[in-house]
Amino acid sequence: MDFNHTEERMILRDMLQRFMADHYNHEARRKLIASGEAYDKNLFYKLAELGILGAMFGEENNGFGGSGFDLMVVFEELGRAGVIEPILSSCVLAGGLLAELGNDIQKTIIDDVITGTSILAFAHGEPQSRYNLNHVVTTAETDEAEIIINGTKSNVINGKQANLLLVSARENSNEYDETGISVFIVPLDSKGITCIDHHNIDGTSGARIIFDNVRIEKVARLGKIGAAFPAIETANARAILAVSSEAIGAMEAAKTLTIEYLRERKQFGVPIGSFQALQHRMADVLIEIEQARSSVINLAGHLETKRDTRERYVSATKNLVGRVGQLVAEETIQMHGGIGMTDEYALSHFVRRLTMIDHLFGDVDYHLERFITLNVA
Repeated sequence: MDFNHTEERMILRDMLQRFMADHYNHEARRKLIASGEAYDKNLFYKLAELGILGAMFGEENNGFGGSGFDLMVVFEELGRAGVIEPILSSCVLAGGLLAELGNDIQKTIIDDVITGTSILAFAHGEPQSRYNLNHVVTTAETDEAEIIINGTKSNVINGKQANLLLVSARENSNEYDETGISVFIVPLDSKGITCIDHHNIDGTSGARIIFDNVRIEKVARLGKIGAAFPAIETANARAILAVSSEAIGAMEAAKTLTIEYLRERKQFGVPIGSFQALQHRMADVLIEIEQARSSVINLAGHLETKRDTRERYVSATKNLVGRVGQLVAEETIQMHGGIGMTDEYALSHFVRRLTMIDHLFGDVDYHLERFITLNVA
């Protein structure tokens, strides 16, 4: 398997890296979060114009990418810049589900997603489900030509900013079964929806969404009745690849900031980077980041393999990235001292984002247990 980037991906990476260096920085992000806004709309549209959103979709859906390596390239650079715009929620999670399950009419929404004029969110996780994708108690009952949805979804990424929700609900079977789960397209402004927005520790936006007898037409269902779970698991795998790649970018940014600090900060008249103990600790950080990067590359290369193989790589990668992310966060903060945790300093954002990524789609403990189970099975 060839893990080298194609020329097109290298061009995409370099273009995105230059664009983010020119248009995005920590102070701009701080002001945005302080203003109460969830993301920079102008920046989001510029990213769409550059084709970054289109890189999340295949040519069959009017995109020009969509592979695991396309996700890896884009999200590593987004992580390096500390971007909080709703690309993960709209293009990878909800957009990926729509691309896999939607019919020709439903898929026309993807064109608006690629241009940034429509934002999607996937409402799946529930208060009792922890990280288990199959634990769904939200119900979808048929009433003649309509579907009635009742239930509560928690931690919906960019739920408040979306104009359309992709909502998972159970049409049959018990609450732990993989069968019986369907996904529906539901406008956020539908009668009976209550959306409670909140900011996460890293400045990104989440939401708790309550569905109280929300009525939609049957044509809003994606795919066959109760058969959405495999597509949900695939979208989750792609999202884990995306955030793991983003974590690599955030780790690289934290490492760069720390190296610069070690060169500038002086004690006893010399830069503290000349101290052998700190050099050894920094070398350990570099080695661990490269190990995590190798795991992400492996996942990107196996994203299209059969389900059992793919999911082992998913859990192995998420576990390793979470552990390395914690190490990088702790080491870079300690080598900076108190300044590393101040909101004014960029390192604090990358540390918070690494912490948040560990808890998205399953933390290190969850994926360690899952990896063991998958290998035993």
